[in-house]
Amino acid sequence: MAPSECLSVYDVIRLRRDVRAEFTGEAVDDTTLLRILDAAHRAPSVGNSMPWDFVVLRDPRTLRTFADHVAEKRREFHEALPADRARTFDPIKIEGIVESGTGIVVTHDQTRGGTHVLGRATVPETGIYSTILAIQNLWLAATAEGVGVGWVSFYDTPFLAELIGVPAGVRPVAWLCVGPVDEFQRIPDLERFGWRDRRPLDAAVHWGRYTDRG
Repeated sequence: MAPSECLSVYDVIRLRRDVRAEFTGEAVDDTTLLRILDAAHRAPSVGNSMPWDFVVLRDPRTLRTFADHVAEKRREFHEALPADRARTFDPIKIEGIVESGTGIVVTHDQTRGGTHVLGRATVPETGIYSTILAIQNLWLAATAEGVGVGWVSFYDTPFLAELIGVPAGVRPVAWLCVGPVDEFQRIPDLERFGWRDRRPLDAAVHWGRYTDRG
């Protein structure tokens, strides 16, 4: 039985992790990858505009070039931290670009769907929200398949756009490291390493009116 046939959506949400160090080193097979991308492509989108695209990257030279760039951005962040936070940050791995064997860059095209996108007239951000929903679909589908996903956010957007040939007007939103994993950590890395604890649900739920809780 495939993982997706025995896990409920609630199971998958609880199991999902931002994967860094658990990739097996094997590439996800194309059949599974396309099934995951199909799930992403079925995400809800404002005005049915579907403003996303998925750039699949497997060339080892491209992966290494991006990994080197991310490593430099990590060093810059580390140097900007106070000493105590730098020590906490030291053991935290921030990417699995090379180890995963597959990168998926999710892009956003705000012009997709034309000028008059139904539902976007007063809240233009609904376009980018739609692309983020596609990423969430991708992440949950991958988790159901036993495939890990790690979202890399230490990079300069123009560097990534040039690296993969994104045209003007199209925005790279995420580099996702995608690949089979040995396991999913029970506790998220940032909690395990003491960077930040999870905020409890009762602090986030407001009844009837927003209440400032700090």
